[in-house]
Amino acid sequence: MNNQLEKGALYVVGTPIGNLGDFSPRAAETLAGADFIAAEDTRVTQKLLNHLGLHKPLLSYFEHNKRSRGEAILQRLREGETCALVSDAGMPAVSDPGETLIAACAQEGLPVYVVPGPTAAISALAVSGLPTGRFTFEGFLSMNKRSRRERLRQVEHEPRTMIFYEAPHKLRRTLGDFEKTFGGERRIALVRELTKVHEEVWRTTLAEAAAHYREQEARGEYVLVVAGAEAPPVEEDNTIEDAVELARQRMEAGESASEAAKQAAKETGVRKSEIYRALAEAEE
Repeated sequence: MNNQLEKGALYVVGTPIGNLGDFSPRAAETLAGADFIAAEDTRVTQKLLNHLGLHKPLLSYFEHNKRSRGEAILQRLREGETCALVSDAGMPAVSDPGETLIAACAQEGLPVYVVPGPTAAISALAVSGLPTGRFTFEGFLSMNKRSRRERLRQVEHEPRTMIFYEAPHKLRRTLGDFEKTFGGERRIALVRELTKVHEEVWRTTLAEAAAHYREQEARGEYVLVVAGAEAPPVEEDNTIEDAVELARQRMEAGESASEAAKQAAKETGVRKSEIYRALAEAEE
């Protein structure tokens, strides 16, 4: 292994979201070469280190201590130590307090490098069966009812595929809110336990999903991939002149004035009576 890492640098290391076999050789090399590891839950990271046969100093860094511990990590980076930042699963900084630490490093000009790894959001999107060309990551919804509803109203007409994270104890309420906001026919893929023994991808509608989890208990962490809103039909600004010209063409092809006006009205959105009257006036 080449354990030569840049001194005073933060390495953002993606960790497995389930299957430890997904951990890359470069990621293992980075953990081995770091002076210390900042971990969301040191107990979870210790299991990964045991799997890799590594013994490294661990420092807890999570949502409720990110200010004090963040400053401690920054000071050690300033002094030339190298830190590997990991989360319990997936990429640090994605719905994760690592975002704050990386921003602080960027502000101070401290070097930050990324060691890519599994990400639940992108993995779920890939297997969802929904459009992947354009998407938006929405993360976790707020626990506050008003904030949740306001957030959902903001994305009610979002045309891109949407990705949400949700905990099992909140899934029932979230699916109910989705159904009310987006409508029961909207497609959704519920993805849980990715890369684990009980991995599941359920592609269905919001109405079916909400009904199912009103009766069943949710288990495991979920990624919810929701289809975007259908684009409204494009309304063409057809004028009465356009409609009359179309009707005349149909009359030249052998249709009666009444039938031509009727068909022209269907194609242009202009009222049949207006088209017929204009045709009659032109004959006078």
